[in-house]
Amino acid sequence: MSTFTLAEVREQTYKPRDSWWTVWLVDPLASRLVTVTANRTSITPNQLTFAALSLGLLAAVCFFLGDWYWLVTGALLFHLSFVLDCMDGKIARLKGNGSVFGSWLDYVFDRIRVLICAMALMGGQFLQTENPVFLWFLLAIVFTDMFRYLNSPQMAKVRSAMRRHIAQAIREVEETSEGDTSGVRRAAGSFGRDDSGAEHLGDDDASVSIGGSERVNAPAADTHYAEPGQVDRPTAASKAKAIQSTALQKGFDRRFPWYRHMRDTLRANRIRPHLFSGIEYQMGVFIVAPLVGVLSPTGMLVTIAASAVFMFAFELLIIYKLWLSTREFSRVTRDINTALAALERRQQEQQGAEIS
Repeated sequence: MSTFTLAEVREQTYKPRDSWWTVWLVDPLASRLVTVTANRTSITPNQLTFAALSLGLLAAVCFFLGDWYWLVTGALLFHLSFVLDCMDGKIARLKGNGSVFGSWLDYVFDRIRVLICAMALMGGQFLQTENPVFLWFLLAIVFTDMFRYLNSPQMAKVRSAMRRHIAQAIREVEETSEGDTSGVRRAAGSFGRDDSGAEHLGDDDASVSIGGSERVNAPAADTHYAEPGQVDRPTAASKAKAIQSTALQKGFDRRFPWYRHMRDTLRANRIRPHLFSGIEYQMGVFIVAPLVGVLSPTGMLVTIAASAVFMFAFELLIIYKLWLSTREFSRVTRDINTALAALERRQQEQQGAEIS
């Protein structure tokens, strides 16, 4: 059995950027537990996923009982459940024994845990106080969590489509600069309807400005590898990813110039700028709110409402960024069409000069 040090666990399992709750309150404990688990047991990621659900269900039982000591116990169990939920992914990355089914299992069990804990927490408080407002808050918790986990994958699909379209545009320019003009008109027309963008696309001896941002030189071949002694050339996909993080963010950066500095500061500490995501929302509802509820049921509701407001605020901010990027794309696609046409026209002129 392999032996992993704590430093190796951190290096191989920590995400480059994560939620501040995970970075500060979960990873320090989870990494140590992963070190022991990986070195001394044969526990699999799926087994940890089932264990996380089991602790979550125990937390739900405590929430339903409703007394102050059960609320404290439930909050503690929910936090431990989340620690195990993080451990399964770390074990999978560390040992390379993850699976597609395990990813599905983790996602579905997380949704089940949230739903049952919400029903238990609000149902228990309703039985304690006979105040129907807790039933309305139950619906609000379920809706808010559902919105987050429906919106997030859809936005990811849009961003993925952006990268694909940008990469295709780069390939078209590369083909055109090599003398292959097939498909250029088709790409130019299709890009006019998509939500993407690019910066500078060109060949070796001339560049065409696309979007007016940083420079991307289109190489003669789209490959990750170079001949011995040569520098690796970026692929169309890697250039598309770089373009997406720069050119399409120009509108947002112009309106909020301070954001980039804040983002870089957070990233230096491994914290993502999405400061109140679904993770923080769950922790606010199922850890902070029950602890506040020990002192005041009204305080519990206020905490849940505040968590929802913060999460929706950040979701709207992300949606606003996406909208601005689509506006940038509308401008950028005009430049892409012009660039592709210019490259085609220039090549036709060169062919005509050769014939004459």
